Amino acid sequence: RHLLLLAGLIAALAVSPVSPIHVYTAREVFGTVGSRVTLSCSFWSSEWISEDISITWHFQAEGSRDSISIFHFAKGQPYIDDVGSFKERMEWVGNPRRKDGSIVIHSLEPTDNGTFTCDVKNPP
Repeated sequence: RHLLLLAGLIAALAVSPVSPIHVYTAREVFGTVGSRVTLSCSFWSSEWISEDISITWHFQAEGSRDSISIFHFAKGQPYIDDVGSFKERMEWVGNPRRKDGSIVIHSLEPTDNGTFTCDVKNPP
C-alpha cells in the first residue's frame, strides 16, 4: 500500500505544470453572399507568447461531420491551405503579439455556411 502511494506521488511530481490559453470568438457571424466577413479570434495566456505559437482555423460545413483545416499560422508565417474553396478568398489579419488570430473570408458563398473553429497553441 505504501509503495503505490509513493509511485503516485512520484508520477505527480514528474508532470510539468500547464497553463491554459483562453480563446474568444464570436458565437455567430453573419454575412451576405458576395461580401466579406471577419472571423475574429482573440486569446489570453498568462504565459509570454512564444515564437512557436501556432494558430489553426478549421471549417465544418453545415450538415457535415468532417472538419477541414483551412488556415495555419506557424513560425511567424501564415499558411493558407492551397486546396478547397477558401484558398483564394482568405486573408490573414491577425497579430499573435497582440493576441489576435483573426482571418477574413472574401466573396462569401452559400457553401461557406458552417462552423469555424480557431485553435491556438503556445508551446511549451
